[in-house]
Amino acid sequence: MGSTDASSSAAAPKYLQIADDLAAKIRLGTLAPGDAVPSEADLMELYGAASGTVRKAVAELRVMQLIETHHGKGSYVRRRPPVQRKSSDRFRRSHRLAGKAAYLAEVEQSGGEPSVVVLLVGATPAPKEIAERLDVPVGTKVLARRRRYFLDGTPTEEATSYLPWDVVKDIPEMFEENPGGGGIYARLEEHGYTLSDFTETVRARLATKAESVSLALSPGAPVIHLVRDARTVSGRVVEVCDTLMSADQFVLDYRFPAGD
Repeated sequence: MGSTDASSSAAAPKYLQIADDLAAKIRLGTLAPGDAVPSEADLMELYGAASGTVRKAVAELRVMQLIETHHGKGSYVRRRPPVQRKSSDRFRRSHRLAGKAAYLAEVEQSGGEPSVVVLLVGATPAPKEIAERLDVPVGTKVLARRRRYFLDGTPTEEATSYLPWDVVKDIPEMFEENPGGGGIYARLEEHGYTLSDFTETVRARLATKAESVSLALSPGAPVIHLVRDARTVSGRVVEVCDTLMSADQFVLDYRFPAGD
């Protein structure tokens, strides 16, 4: 049988032993990013296991986000872009003044090649949670800006910004796919909406089927759901950003004061 360590949990189910062995090969590079995972028949022969057992092992590797399966084509070791650190420092005003939106500020540290696709810019009725955060009635017209971010060609997150209509209606750049250097926060501050602070609510959960498709995740993969309020010095929330991130691609890294 392959290189499964016999001393490692003989009590562990056979499919987990197989999954652990394959995972070790992936981490060691014996199975490199982009390589095809051996076929079901090959795995049955290699490990002396039944078809149901090797299928469960392969399913375990998908849950671990080590492989991805394409219908009719088989399973492949995932090509992983560098993990990104999502730091509170990405919102520094100095970044905006230098013409860098938060996303560009954070990916500079990753060493990867960033890109973004704008999916939607337009009016939309405010959903319940968004309306509550913006302090407007549910269904109020707001501007939505939805985009999908990539690193080295792999989708890593999808974010939708919701902004009050009375705030953005006289800022034409907000309706462009590219709002200009420094992003939407720079445009807000240029029009008198000086930002004071950001509040982020972070949850971990499993991706829905649609989310798995959007971020090219395996079924049931974990995601980070982050919702951020951008507040002005007058205390008004002028943007709510609803972000979904591939959980294995990010480290959340925050700095906050130790005083009162």
